[in-house]
Amino acid sequence: MGTWPGGAGWGPSKTGDRLVRVIREQDARGGLEMEDNAGTSGHVPVMLERVLELLGPALSGPRPVVVDANLGLGGHSEALLASNPALRLIGIDRDPFAIDFSTRRLSPYADRITLVHASSDDLEEVLAEAGHTTIDAALFDLGVSSPQLDEAERGFAYSYDAPLDMRMDTQQELTAGLVVNTYSAGELTRILRDYGEERFAPRVAGLIIKERAKEAITSTKRLADIVRDAIPAATRRTGGNPAKRTFQALRIEVNAELTALEAALPAALDALALGGRVAVLSYHSLEDRLTKQALTARTKDTSPPGLPVPLPAHQPRFRLLTRGAELPSDEELARNPRAASARLRAAERIRVD
Repeated sequence: MGTWPGGAGWGPSKTGDRLVRVIREQDARGGLEMEDNAGTSGHVPVMLERVLELLGPALSGPRPVVVDANLGLGGHSEALLASNPALRLIGIDRDPFAIDFSTRRLSPYADRITLVHASSDDLEEVLAEAGHTTIDAALFDLGVSSPQLDEAERGFAYSYDAPLDMRMDTQQELTAGLVVNTYSAGELTRILRDYGEERFAPRVAGLIIKERAKEAITSTKRLADIVRDAIPAATRRTGGNPAKRTFQALRIEVNAELTALEAALPAALDALALGGRVAVLSYHSLEDRLTKQALTARTKDTSPPGLPVPLPAHQPRFRLLTRGAELPSDEELARNPRAASARLRAAERIRVD
């Protein structure tokens, strides 16, 4: 995890340290002791200090606007609102529980927040409806949230026996059960290979097809057992639970996570005002790769080679704020083991068209 910077943005003030400590303590208790807080126990916003540090300089104006494109439990949003009394926040999440929970959690800031039940790839439309043509900062905290993992009935985790669901938006029709029981062998192989990076994708898909012909696959335990049987024994001995790649692939497919990121991140970058900043927390290589590509494309000079002077129209509109992908500190990992896979990238708009 990053530390408070000297002389940049927020600075290493006692107020800042106290704020992060208070937010961390609230989350460790499961938020603000609301009802319906199942799955929030032990939740800590990932790389909170570093996110505040990176976005802080963009929020110094009189009425800054920030978009939290993956609101979740609202931990990052709460810290941003508490840090800046003039901040306006637009929070987006496709999970109705997240919207309901964060509405109550952020109720002290009700006059400064707009929370929307939508997918992040609706970001452009959400901003238009909120009356904002530009924003000052955007945060993407990708992946699956703690309640989604911890509530067995959501069907995200192979460690629980539960219905095969995996929907972030519980109002949508497509579930992991439908994918497993209706997709062709070729389609299953594709998503397992592309989204799960499963090198035994054809074997796993083939056994799924064979087993579902006997009886529909409706539980996480049965699917995990099928995957385990499809993976060679020598491979099963290393690398953790052999079902994790299949479950990741199904979750990404059900929720169109990469498709949403491909649309939402460019929309956020386009909306940033001069000096505006974006921070992206990703949790697997596919998310991080898409993030790197999107940010790198905006930070390159695209002038034709050989020109004595770069063309203004081809100069970079953004600069990177992180050198590569930043990782959580050892201190954070000791406190929050689920942050182990986090990768943080950030950029700032330095030129407008």
